[in-house]
Amino acid sequence: MSWTVVPARDFAQHAARWQRLHAAGPASPLLAADFVQALLDVFGTGREMLAWHVRKDNDGDTDAMTIMTPGRPGVWNTFQPAQAPVGLWLQVDTRPVDGLLASLLQALPGPALMVGLTQCDPMLMARPAEAVPSGARSFDYIRTARVALQGSFDDYWNARGKNLRNNLKKQRNRLRQDGIATRLEIVRAPELMAGAVADYGKLETGGWKAGEGTAVDAANDQGRFYRAMLEALARRGAASVYRYWFDGPDGPRLAAMDLCVEGGGCIVILKTAYDEALGPQLSPALLMREEATRGLFDEGRFERIEFYGRVMEWHTRWTDDIRTMYHLNGYRWPLLGRLHALAAHRGKTISAAPPAPAAPATGS
Repeated sequence: MSWTVVPARDFAQHAARWQRLHAAGPASPLLAADFVQALLDVFGTGREMLAWHVRKDNDGDTDAMTIMTPGRPGVWNTFQPAQAPVGLWLQVDTRPVDGLLASLLQALPGPALMVGLTQCDPMLMARPAEAVPSGARSFDYIRTARVALQGSFDDYWNARGKNLRNNLKKQRNRLRQDGIATRLEIVRAPELMAGAVADYGKLETGGWKAGEGTAVDAANDQGRFYRAMLEALARRGAASVYRYWFDGPDGPRLAAMDLCVEGGGCIVILKTAYDEALGPQLSPALLMREEATRGLFDEGRFERIEFYGRVMEWHTRWTDDIRTMYHLNGYRWPLLGRLHALAAHRGKTISAAPPAPAAPATGS
């Protein structure tokens, strides 16, 4: 078994290898080459390294790839901007990969003692058992939700809580009484993504995120990332933006938006924003979600809707399909892992992977 490590600034030269491996595995749109390239272009520091693994008993095929970035001395982590819902680790199947981490540490610029795979999805990579020969150790990150698009929308919707269904029905009745019709628009053309991201930024900069400095804006790094990524994925038919309009006596008003990527049997809702000036009596994002979900059930194009943010109260009203994401630490020597676990038990924070932060800006 062998690893090759090169500067990640050369990712474009190796993107075909990445995309072949992506197509051979679970094929999450969050790990598509276009998504990764946009992350590196906007948020990369130049210190990131691209690594791929080739099994000698596998006809020389690549079975794992990752992008790593240095942390504290002796520590490497998967490149993890807040805009990436999962860590940048790609593999040919969903088996645990803890056995690869020690050899990866030997290949990375050294001395490398620990490696952290952050924000791992057990659907894409099975979580290793608690005690493994390699000494790798995992710990919980966040709980995240999804909606399985099985059966009919009516059956799914009737299984939701009565309060949710009645609340949205009352809101729709109120809008009709005020002469307002709702309209769902789905944008897929790459040439329309720049305008869509600009509109999304206007919604966020008009809300609470503007005060915290975390709002998407067409002119900031977040805006540049979402525009470049959505344009690239849209050229492959793998991106969509949902706009939700309130059409009333005073004309159309943009009420809510979703930024989405598609592939691997799912649609991922990366970002959601709504017009907060509409007041607390209306939930435009949930009204949009109801109509969009009905359309996804009817189309039958996907197996599931993924949210990927930390589970919120509204997620539990939308679905009870919840799983736990995790971080995975690998060590150059198993003894180091045992010492690390002992130190963590005593309350010392020396983890290669960072402790679970607040949910990234996905599905919120």
